[in-house]
Amino acid sequence: MVYETLKEQIIEGVLQPGRRLVERELGTEHGVSRVPVREALRRLEAERLVVVVPRKGVLVRPFTPADVADLFDVRESLEVLAARLAAVQATEADLKRLRASLDHAARQSVPSEIARANAAFHTVVVELSGNALLVDIMRPLEARLRWLFRLTSSRDIAQQCAEHAELFAAIAAHDPDAAAECALKHVSSGRAPSLELAKGWSAVDTLEVARSRRKRS
Repeated sequence: MVYETLKEQIIEGVLQPGRRLVERELGTEHGVSRVPVREALRRLEAERLVVVVPRKGVLVRPFTPADVADLFDVRESLEVLAARLAAVQATEADLKRLRASLDHAARQSVPSEIARANAAFHTVVVELSGNALLVDIMRPLEARLRWLFRLTSSRDIAQQCAEHAELFAAIAAHDPDAAAECALKHVSSGRAPSLELAKGWSAVDTLEVARSRRKRS
């Protein structure tokens, strides 16, 4: 419960980058001991939503342009692979599930729900790949992907929905080359506008965070 609550608060911007998260205060707020709070913070650190900074404690991580670029590098490789495999593996039941996810995303109008629905569509594509290792690799990125989509909610929603529809059509046609091409085009189209938006996201002293990383290493 603590983990899910903190994750949602970070994604939705309630807890801003640089915010210090104190175990004792969080335990009191959620009515639990420090043990589940500590475990929740460990999980959030593994998902790169918080960072442990010496002498400062646990902080909500900044989401820097470099972080965005790293995420797109991974997505342009692994989501393309997922789309290719999904086009080969997807059954009729799988396609109905993907279609439902596509339609649900297209109906959303609230930024937070658009972000959630778009991330869910991408997650379904990965799951339809049939590759358990790929699913495990991508799962820790789901929260960060939602965070990215929420922070870039000003992007053209109609364009994103159209690209999702193209990807669905390629997977439904069981055309792995076309699915891979659509996935790469879709992910790549978001890189430049996301990097531009990322410049104004955080007022955190990222140099201090970087220094703390070097000290820990």
